[in-house]
Amino acid sequence: MTGSAFVDTNVLVYAEDHGEPEKRAIALKLLADHIVSDNIVLSAQVLSEFYVNVRRLKRPLDAKQALNALEQLAAFPVVPVTADLVVAAAAASEKFQVSHWDALILETARAAGCTVVLSEDLNDGQDYGGIRVENPFKSS
Repeated sequence: MTGSAFVDTNVLVYAEDHGEPEKRAIALKLLADHIVSDNIVLSAQVLSEFYVNVRRLKRPLDAKQALNALEQLAAFPVVPVTADLVVAAAAASEKFQVSHWDALILETARAAGCTVVLSEDLNDGQDYGGIRVENPFKSS
């Protein structure tokens, strides 16, 4: 999985969000580009968050649509959330002054050998101990 991009929940949700057409287009292109190069990594946390959030959109996916989308995403490499990762995230949360959930994203990406996290939730361009965040939705 080394060299792969870890994709945060918000990117996946925007790909399904018809209420955010500009972000949806960016997310769909980004995912298509990374699918072609076969370098997407997800986590069990991201999959869970995805399912919950697409059911809560202004124009939500119904249960069947959400499950279908979830099954498609589960075909990518998915890193399990382990007790060791939760402990590492607790330490990273303090070190980097981010939420525990964001730290868990960073530590899961690290465990997968990723050096890039695609996310809107963390500081664009910041390096978190060897993990660089890229916000694909940031205006140029």
